[in-house]
Parts: sequence; structure tokens; C-alpha cells
Amino acid sequence: MNRFILDTNICLAYVRGQSEIYQAVEQKLHLQNSDTLVIISVVTKAEIISLGLKNNWGERRLRELEKLLNKMYIIDINESDKELLEAYATIDSYSQGRLHGNPLGMSARNMGKNDLWIAATALVANAQLVTTGSDFDHLCENWITVHKF
Repeated sequence: MNRFILDTNICLAYVRGQSEIYQAVEQKLHLQNSDTLVIISVVTKAEIISLGLKNNWGERRLRELEKLLNKMYIIDINESDKELLEAYATIDSYSQGRLHGNPLGMSARNMGKNDLWIAATALVANAQLVTTGSDFDHLCENWITVHKF
């Protein structure tokens, strides 16, 4: 089974109806296939709901968001999920160039805390990350597979 975790910017493109991004993602990754699991972090869900509130989305766009969220498997953050907490700490340490025995090989990368949770979730879920941004580029070789659109 193929597993993909969507970054907030990909979900936002879907909700906004940005068909060029949707078409590019679908053409390359085939997220609609029955052997594909589409995942988001609860962080992504919170971020996109917050964007809807801040931007005063109308009823139609909120329905589109609800339809999108209902199609996805959402992974929570829970203090009992030691593997997820460890993944967060490891990726944060690595991104800062301070992970003993595993040098970053470049200057430190300051990741937003929400992006750290999304990357940690991708790592623990063994899922490929789908994004439009560059925030995860330094993780590509050693930690997660990133598809950037």
C-alpha cells in the first residue's frame, strides 16, 4: 500500500480548487487509487481550519474542506506515542545540526514547529510527504521521501 501525508499547503490547494496542483499531484502520485492511504497530521487539520476562520471562508468552501478531511486518515499527537515524540525530537535535533553521529552537512535549518510534527508523522507512518514548499528539503536524503509540487 502506498502512503502519502499531505502538507497543509496541498490540502489548501485542493480546497481552493487549484486544479493545476491537484492534477499534477494526481498524475504523479495517484492518490485516488484504492491501494493508496492518504494521511494528514492533526496539525494540518488545525492549520487549515484556522485558515478558514481567519479568511472567513464561505459555506461552499467549508463543505469542500469537510469532504476532503473525511477522505483522509488523521494521525493525532498523543503523549503516549513515544515513537512520534522521539521522531519529532530527532528531526528537530538533526535540522539544527545537533544530532550526535548524524551531521546535517549544511547550516542549521529552522523548521516551524508544525512542520516538525508533520515530518515526524510522515516518518512514523512510513509515508511520503506531499508539499508545495521547501521546508522539508533537507530531510529528503536521510529521513523521508518528499514530493514537491
